[in-house]
Amino acid sequence: MEHGSSAIFLEVLLLLGVGVAAGALFKRIGLGTVLGYLAAGTLMGPVLRVIGEGEQILSVGELGVVFLLFIIGLELKPDRLWALRRQIFGLGLAQVAVSGAVLAAAGWLFGLGIPAAIVVGFGLALSSTAFGMQLLDEAGETNTRHGQAAFSILLFQDLAVVPLLAILPFLAPGGENAGIEPMRILISLGALAALLLAGRFLVNPLFRLMASAGAREVMLGAALFVVLGSAMLMQAAGFSMAMGAFIAGIFLADSSYRHELEANIEPFRGLLLGLFFIGVGLSIDLSVLKDAWPVILVAAPVLMAVKAALIFGLCRIFGETRGLSIRVAALLSQAGEFGFVLFSAAASERIFSAETSSVLVAVVSLTMVLTPLSTFLGRRLDRQDAEEELEEDFDGAGSEVLLIGFSRFGQIVAQVLLSSGIDVTILDSSVDRIRTAERFGFRIYFGSGVRKDVLEAAGIRKAGLVAVCTNKRETTDRVVDMIRSEFPNVRLFVRSYDRTHALSLRARGVDYEIRETVESALAFGGATIASLGIEDELAARIVEDVRNRDNARLKLQEAEGIYAGSDMMTTHVVTPEPLVRPRPGLHAVEKMPDGEDHGAIIEDDAPKRRRRGRIFVGRRRRAHRVASR
Repeated sequence: MEHGSSAIFLEVLLLLGVGVAAGALFKRIGLGTVLGYLAAGTLMGPVLRVIGEGEQILSVGELGVVFLLFIIGLELKPDRLWALRRQIFGLGLAQVAVSGAVLAAAGWLFGLGIPAAIVVGFGLALSSTAFGMQLLDEAGETNTRHGQAAFSILLFQDLAVVPLLAILPFLAPGGENAGIEPMRILISLGALAALLLAGRFLVNPLFRLMASAGAREVMLGAALFVVLGSAMLMQAAGFSMAMGAFIAGIFLADSSYRHELEANIEPFRGLLLGLFFIGVGLSIDLSVLKDAWPVILVAAPVLMAVKAALIFGLCRIFGETRGLSIRVAALLSQAGEFGFVLFSAAASERIFSAETSSVLVAVVSLTMVLTPLSTFLGRRLDRQDAEEELEEDFDGAGSEVLLIGFSRFGQIVAQVLLSSGIDVTILDSSVDRIRTAERFGFRIYFGSGVRKDVLEAAGIRKAGLVAVCTNKRETTDRVVDMIRSEFPNVRLFVRSYDRTHALSLRARGVDYEIRETVESALAFGGATIASLGIEDELAARIVEDVRNRDNARLKLQEAEGIYAGSDMMTTHVVTPEPLVRPRPGLHAVEKMPDGEDHGAIIEDDAPKRRRRGRIFVGRRRRAHRVASR
């Protein structure tokens, strides 16, 4: 007994150690943790034969799939679904249906039976949510148009997993004779109704009671109870555990404890899902791969090419631009981690053999490895397509103001200028932004603001002012340097990134610069203190005072450097808070134990309020309060 326990603990230790190391390594080289877990499982199982209980690990790891679908359900709030309804239920549905049907037909032509072809086709039609969202996030493209389109397709694919898992028993041998009993339908509907009522009327009181206990482990236990209890309930009603967890997540999406549930479940989801992928690696039959490696090497790139072509065509049919269609097709051309789930479940249901499942897992893994390359090629093709599709036609260009950059900052600036009756020539190098703007009636000229010939063609010699609203610091600097070098008499108004960038732009001699977040942050702060009981007039004066002190400090830094005031031997002493030395009559000052003065903005003539407000100011972690009069 003791020897058996030691062996179990050793296996757990190996799983944790090798899994963590492989996941971290693969993540660092850009291949993602999923492939790392697969590699770890393959190394410990088929290669070194250290662990041989792949099926038991898979059965535990399947809880990771349950938790994953529960979290997906929690994210599907009605307002989010409604905002993306066309792309999710239009483009996403079309992608799954068309790609699944085409790949299933191909599988049938290559000798698979109809049930096996359906599972293989639709399993390979699903892309990798982990890879797709990771690549979008790393490139900062999650909120771009192609990022939203890719997210919508991935979201519907996640939804499609639930019915695909549900139909596996009907595709299994003997499943075609399975009938649907009326009593089973009533039990299923009753379970759904019970789950809906529990989510609406019991979960919030339950978590309120748990929260009042003040014990985090109690909240954690309640979260696990909700997920596993709903999964077991739905399994008893004839659904899969994964579908039960998914439905429970949807029902709880509007719960006030949704974020608490997600935060508590997320660590278990990641750990158990990683264990699932390790189990998949343990279950791979290397002898099969040794014989089938030519098929795998050919099938993976062919699969990616077919999926990319289908996704590109569907995006174009749904009215998306050529560049967006290329980017989405390249990003989602791989097969995904849900394929592992479907193929493992199908093998256990004897829809096809374990050898076939091993080959399919290897094909999916190879497409994941090739994903960074396909995404890179998609970006290159999109750039080439932009150059071919849009010519630098500057017919009619030349206005009082030349605005460079039409991102969200430039769009608001343009609306102010156009609303005042000022004629504006807008220049941008993003094909997607230009196409979008044309739908709203904007005329934007395609071209790069770092090229002298483009600036001249856009009418910079006629412009009385150039507004540089580009959203990358490097691009802004290049545009400013070009204009200052070639057109030194042009007035330059520039959007700056941060304080250091603002100072560098002033050193370049721009006529006006503003940090992109400073005014919105001041407005936000003013609204916050107003909501806390400070009168509107006083709140406005406080905000104005902060603005003035910030400008004063910026001028001092412009004259003496970014660290002006940090050295006590300098003429001007500027501490981080307040930004400049408080002016008499504007601040209440309290002496701290260290002998320093710390000022808080409190007007002497401020009217009395019913509630006593407290303002905390200080340096580092020391703070004091000044009560309003």
